[in-house]
Amino acid sequence: MQGRLISRRSMIAGSAAAVALMSTGVLSMQDWLTSKAHAEEASKPSGEEVFASTCNACSSKCGMFVHVRDGKLWKLVGNKDHPYSKGMLCPRGHGSAQIVYSEDRLTSPMKRNEDGSFSAISWDQAYKEIGDKLKGIVAKSGPESVSIITDPRPIGQYYSQRFINALGSPNYYTHNATCNGSLAAGYTVTFGTNNFSADVSNAKVVVFLGRSYADGIRPSAAKNLADAAEKGTKIVIVDPRYNNSAVFASQWIPINPGTDLALLLAISHVLVKEKLYDKDFVTTNSIGFDEWAPELEQYTPKWAAEITGIDAKVIETLAKDLGTAGHAGVIEQSWRAAFGCQHQNSYETARCVAAVNALLGNYNHKGGAGLYPTAKLGKLDETKFPKIPEITIKKVGLAEYPLQSSGQGIVNIVAAKAKEGKMKAAFFYHSNAIKCYGNPKDWQEGMEAMDLTVCIDVQMSETAQLCDYVLAECSYLERLELPQILGGKQNMMDGRFKALEIMHPDTLPGDEIFVGLAKASGIGEYFNFTIDELVKAQVKSMELDIDELAKKGVLKIGEAWDKAGEPVTFATPSTKFEFAASKIAGMMDKMVMHKPTIAWIPPKVTPKEGEFRLIGGKQSIHSHTMTTSIEALMNITKEYNLERIWIPAAKAKELGISEGDTVEVSNELYSGKVKAHVTERLNPTCVWIPTHYGGSSSYLKQGYQFGIPHMEFVPFDFEPDVGPPMTHEVIVTVKKVSA
Repeated sequence: MQGRLISRRSMIAGSAAAVALMSTGVLSMQDWLTSKAHAEEASKPSGEEVFASTCNACSSKCGMFVHVRDGKLWKLVGNKDHPYSKGMLCPRGHGSAQIVYSEDRLTSPMKRNEDGSFSAISWDQAYKEIGDKLKGIVAKSGPESVSIITDPRPIGQYYSQRFINALGSPNYYTHNATCNGSLAAGYTVTFGTNNFSADVSNAKVVVFLGRSYADGIRPSAAKNLADAAEKGTKIVIVDPRYNNSAVFASQWIPINPGTDLALLLAISHVLVKEKLYDKDFVTTNSIGFDEWAPELEQYTPKWAAEITGIDAKVIETLAKDLGTAGHAGVIEQSWRAAFGCQHQNSYETARCVAAVNALLGNYNHKGGAGLYPTAKLGKLDETKFPKIPEITIKKVGLAEYPLQSSGQGIVNIVAAKAKEGKMKAAFFYHSNAIKCYGNPKDWQEGMEAMDLTVCIDVQMSETAQLCDYVLAECSYLERLELPQILGGKQNMMDGRFKALEIMHPDTLPGDEIFVGLAKASGIGEYFNFTIDELVKAQVKSMELDIDELAKKGVLKIGEAWDKAGEPVTFATPSTKFEFAASKIAGMMDKMVMHKPTIAWIPPKVTPKEGEFRLIGGKQSIHSHTMTTSIEALMNITKEYNLERIWIPAAKAKELGISEGDTVEVSNELYSGKVKAHVTERLNPTCVWIPTHYGGSSSYLKQGYQFGIPHMEFVPFDFEPDVGPPMTHEVIVTVKKVSA
């Protein structure tokens, strides 16, 4: 197709196929990291323009430079000064840019017909009809009946939240709720913020629970892991699957899925019993230890061995290694993986991760758990950017799930309340809720029950297919983005600047779409500014120069953090680390499952003989379902059969399943067929699938009906008290259907 200048061959030079091959064992992650191909930047020929930008393939948003020749995309180069990329880009970064030239892109606003087909309409018609319907819904059912779900990248965070709040609704929900909703909530109640950063580069012992830098890849993180392995850091990968980061591991522990909490409680038991914990830190900087310590006596390594499938001696040795490392021993923070939102005990697992690090006293020590401050945007001119009036209505879902991560909300509550007749309208900004958040049948029922559904996206996702209106956004390379502040030891601000002219004239940038919706909905007074004005104001508020940001792509904010080893003040009600959570103590009448001290909560379901727990995860070439429309990335998937389900070798032998056989995966909700990958690299109680595949949007030809869809097997269920979906509380059977 005209303009498609990034070929599959150039992607291989840019590392995409390299990391894909890593998944099959043909090429290692170390080979990719030591390769120079991905970081080389050729001299710029005459007529070539270069624009500072950030990637849009996943939530990392790594810094890069976009090279344009004759108005067309030529190549991408990682920004060496950006802390996430450090001169590198992963396969998703190279591949996702091809969305600009995709034949499957939306090219105009669309309206859904009664038969499910779509017709192109004008922007004026779309705005008027949506605005009129929305005003009628708010007048009749109140603003609390309207919601928005967004992929929380800068424009999504700012414009979608401003839009829904200006309507008077607090119902702003983010995609992160289904990545790390439980994790963020659990961390917040123990140490006051929603995450920390493991200092892998300086650690002596680092334990990863399900997290794989080489699969959910941020190039700088993968490089730090490789460097740590090179210098002899003890790296322990606790994961049912031998993931792609395990090449760097000193030890792989194939734990039974959903039992990480038992492992952590047993580690805590050993640290306290053997007096390997930091008594000074616990005495000075925490509350609740005296309540928790006696409860730990029951959580012995022998007890945990029965639950986790890990030998008691292995657990005891790991605990002692961490205790000996002290401040330089750390349980890495994870993301989705083992406890972001996967199990009935995910919130409690997050609390226990935080607690083990507290027992080690490693907060803000070299090699420990960093709680680095993140700068906030300065004050903007309120005459130009007026404040939204305070909203007194409570977010839908907060009453049922009081421990939820407040900034993220409970995304599936939108469908649940719609089915009850209480949610009347929903907007989706780059959110494929029906394929990524909960069971598609429940989402479909919820969407059909609402009076208005609107999707803003660049392609016709499965969610868009069910909406009343689909508003076509231009690609991320064709628009200006709001800057983002990057936390860490050195705070920074990065920027994405428009690199290409809009290819399809009837597509618009996201900011313009929200302005049009706001004006049609009667709240235009809160959007009387351009994105150019907003970007300049935000950059100026940090005392930075917009021209320098446009040239360099990323700028430092203030001085680097240099308080390692100094006393920590936690952002909790007590200003201390809380082994017994004061928030939970104050709302015990609302709790279904949790109590102030950290305790064992089993997974909700356990496979019986002949059954498996179904778990899933990312591959290094895809981000959820978003990238399965990219031809070059899907060509790699298809060439190397990356859609296959992993089956433990011993169990496969019992079932008569060989490598490459077609198998049927079934439970009470769904049944699907896919090829089998038989492997020794998987815990025998589970099967594993990549979660990107099984697309059901016929508009997206590359991924349509390819592989099996993970969410179809997942019950529409919520973690008690907290609310995220329990996406690994899934039992399936597997049988061979053909060779």
